[in-house]
Amino acid sequence: MREPLADRLRETGHKITGPRRAVLHVLETAGQHVSPAEVLEQGRAIYPALSRATVYRTLDLLVDLGVLRPVCTGARGSQVVFVEGGHHHMICLDCGAVIHFDACAMDDLGQSLAERFGFQVKSHMLEVYGRCEDCQKKMHATAPSPASSSPPRKGG
Repeated sequence: MREPLADRLRETGHKITGPRRAVLHVLETAGQHVSPAEVLEQGRAIYPALSRATVYRTLDLLVDLGVLRPVCTGARGSQVVFVEGGHHHMICLDCGAVIHFDACAMDDLGQSLAERFGFQVKSHMLEVYGRCEDCQKKMHATAPSPASSSPPRKGG
């Protein structure tokens, strides 16, 4: 179980202000990914005077402390995720769709690396890039048929 974010900040000498507490609450209750804009919107429901600058400063601080890491998830832009544990998604190169998945061979590989090199694995991130099912269907639907793609004949 992960240490509460407020405790982590206090341990490193940082104050827990009302605005910062709102940011921390959003992060601790959010799903897999959260964008700065989402943190701001949800945080303002808790602390209406929350500023965009406080959100970015707090996120940057948590990245510097090694608690969060930034990720770019296609069309949704920059987001943050917790460093602890594994994180896996497939990203469509055409539409930017992000598909999360839990099954990951990295768990076995991480164990193997730990045993082989004496390395203690704490986290990993796996991103697979390609084309989603919808974009594949669109691509096949708009592709010219073989007969229509042949060059025109010359003469008669």
